[in-house]
Amino acid sequence: MLLRAATSRDAVMTMAVLRRAQFVPHVCVDPAELVSEMHKGAGAVVVAEEMLVGPPGMAFKRALDNQPPWSDMPVLVLARQGADSQAIADAMDQAANVTVIERPVRVASFVSSVRSALRARNRQYDLRDLVDSLKEADQRKTEFLATLAHELRNPLAPLVSSLTLLNRMKPAPQEAQRFYDMMRRQVDHMIRLVNDLMEVSRITRGKIELDLADIDLNQVAQEALALSRPLVDKSGHALTVNLADEPLVVHGDGVRLTQVLSNLVNNAAKYTPGAGRLALRTRREGHEAVVEVSDTGVGIAPEMIGSIFDMFVQASGASKTAQGGLGIGLTLARSLVELHGGSVAASSDGIGRGATFTVRLPSKASAALAPKPAPRAADAVVATPFAALVVDDNRDAADGLSEMLESMGISVTVAYSGDAALAALETARPTLAILDLGMPGMDGCELAQRIRGMPAHADTVLVALTGWAQQRDKERTAAAGFDYHLAKPLDLDGLTPILRGMKVLSD
Repeated sequence: MLLRAATSRDAVMTMAVLRRAQFVPHVCVDPAELVSEMHKGAGAVVVAEEMLVGPPGMAFKRALDNQPPWSDMPVLVLARQGADSQAIADAMDQAANVTVIERPVRVASFVSSVRSALRARNRQYDLRDLVDSLKEADQRKTEFLATLAHELRNPLAPLVSSLTLLNRMKPAPQEAQRFYDMMRRQVDHMIRLVNDLMEVSRITRGKIELDLADIDLNQVAQEALALSRPLVDKSGHALTVNLADEPLVVHGDGVRLTQVLSNLVNNAAKYTPGAGRLALRTRREGHEAVVEVSDTGVGIAPEMIGSIFDMFVQASGASKTAQGGLGIGLTLARSLVELHGGSVAASSDGIGRGATFTVRLPSKASAALAPKPAPRAADAVVATPFAALVVDDNRDAADGLSEMLESMGISVTVAYSGDAALAALETARPTLAILDLGMPGMDGCELAQRIRGMPAHADTVLVALTGWAQQRDKERTAAAGFDYHLAKPLDLDGLTPILRGMKVLSD
């Protein structure tokens, strides 16, 4: 509370009333201090009517006019009894948030007015904080989208170049292989980017399911290191591994926890310039299993420690050190760890002094883990004559998939719409039908239902091909009659297990 009374005696009395009511008043010795303190911020201003006239009044009114857009400073004017003052009228014209209280003041009314003013002022500060947070989030999102555009353009450039060279040079198959390899690497990179985005979307909306079992976190760490080792070796880093002597049994999803630790090791490798030092350690602390991943890299500024795991946040200058990526690995890691009832934290001594990321998970007492069933060797089968139907309104996608299947000795019928597919089924007898979901007119689900209603095609294996891969999407395709749900872009690794299960391919 800023207070500028008419006399020093009034100031003492008003301060006493405010303090008894648990307020914190600050007496301004002159109008200049009042204006200065207003700029610094305050809950409300209590001024005598006499302070609103002359040069002091003009300075006070200018201070009210110069408030930021979110601010509407509450002003309580202590007025002379019975006076119909022009100064007060002018003040009320200048600022809407003015309360006039006649002197002598009734203590209860005065205290009530102050409380109301402070409550309203607190709401203004809440609004300011909300606006500031929205601005910050919008800025982060803008930077993220710029990063996303940059990262997607990176693989597109060599893809376009390779396609142009293949078209112009028409090289022999052996010479063309290097272009194909380059294109495959770039497509894989784009798939990883899109998968990361989809993962964040699923996790933040609570659409992810964990496959929980008792697992040894030491084994998870070893699997994560196997995934990250190529990047670590390529960067020339020295990696120290120190695993606990005892099993660290946690109830978790081994695949997801491997993803978490691999993300942390990859980050350590990417954000450590030159030939740095990385370390991964596991240990037990009470009822927790702990994994630490540390590096000698770029470090984290103290002001970034609290937000480094937030979506769209990237440490200043870090993107120049990292070799590509969207900077959402830490968001994924924190979300997955918290789904396991654990926590992940970052620590650093500052810029250029490395960082340590610590994962803590609830641990069970050491116990013998159930042995994993030995993988059963798939029966060797001989490829048999086979027919497939491919339906996609994207002609390039349909033709490309058709050529891939034909290269495997499969006879393929292609249709570019649901109606065309139904017409083809009058003569074709496919064993397998791969249907795009998002087609105009008759979509893939409706087409699947129509096929399931045809006795001649009751045994056709239906595969949904879509960019949507959430649990509810899989439930929708299953309800429509699909046997399998595959995410775009479809590659041979995704389709091969289905073909083997149908005894179409041999091992």
